[in-house]
Amino acid sequence: MSAPTETEAILTADRPERGWHSWPLIKQLRQSVGLQRGMLVAGLVLMGVFIVLAAFAPLIAPYDFNALSGPDGDFGSRTPPSAAHPFGTTIAGYDVLSRVIWGSRTALLVIVIAVLASIFAGTLLGLVSGYLGGALDRVLVMLTDAIYAFPSLLLAIVMSIVISGGQSSLWGGIWSAALSITVVFIPQYFRVVRSEVVRVKSEVFVESARVIGASRSRIMFRHVLRNSTRSLPLVFTLNASEAILTLAGLGFLGFGIEPNSAAEWGYDLNKAIADVTNGIWWTSLWPGLAIVLVVTGLTLTGESLNDLADPRLRSRRRVKAGSGTVEETSIAARQEGTTL
Repeated sequence: MSAPTETEAILTADRPERGWHSWPLIKQLRQSVGLQRGMLVAGLVLMGVFIVLAAFAPLIAPYDFNALSGPDGDFGSRTPPSAAHPFGTTIAGYDVLSRVIWGSRTALLVIVIAVLASIFAGTLLGLVSGYLGGALDRVLVMLTDAIYAFPSLLLAIVMSIVISGGQSSLWGGIWSAALSITVVFIPQYFRVVRSEVVRVKSEVFVESARVIGASRSRIMFRHVLRNSTRSLPLVFTLNASEAILTLAGLGFLGFGIEPNSAAEWGYDLNKAIADVTNGIWWTSLWPGLAIVLVVTGLTLTGESLNDLADPRLRSRRRVKAGSGTVEETSIAARQEGTTL
């Protein structure tokens, strides 16, 4: 059987892949190399552990998040790590391991609600502002710039007070925290989408759609919007880590969710401040470590995907990959010249 010709090899390389190899995340993973691949894999592993703990918290956690006793009696206050309580107990008598696991579910709920709501609102406002322009565009740009100028945590605190009204129940606290973070993130998605819409609306295919009589709404949502949101997944991963920190900051400052309503890492850190000075390290170590690991995983994933999506970095990788071939070719040429 003859070897494939150069033309056949090129056609095979340009042929689109099918199956699981064509999944976006798998394609990004296969395109990454060296340290970048290690960062992406590490980030995905940390994110996967976080999602599994959040999804199966009732099955993984040994106790409920607000349980104070078990089959063997009361847990006790500030009990050091043991077989019954691997992460110890808090000053209130809660099992630290259970609250860390249940806290991942609270964090995931807030991330999903906050980021999806901010994507929807920011994308819609950016599309309308960038496509229509005029006075509406100037007003929306001015308003989002004013919101963006505020410190994110301070704005989240103010919005939490306004939205929750002192309510600290499970869904009341989660919704107030999520909507507070949503207000912080809307200007970011607005800016990204608006800049893309301003660029895309002058493209030839948009002008062609106008010429053939397509309605304004069809042009906006079918032609402009679908070509203006390619960078949103990258912004999503970076904003998810910021949402974790904002949620922890709200809980740490006392504007989050009460412990009898849901487990929240920032609140647990707040209650563990006094324990640190007394040598009781386990009540603050594990919630803090959970925040660090989740934020690290989201950041590594977001930064790796951002690097892979940057055409300048892709061209650098091609040049670096090609330099080895050029060097090998030069060595072979020198050896051939020496032989001759």
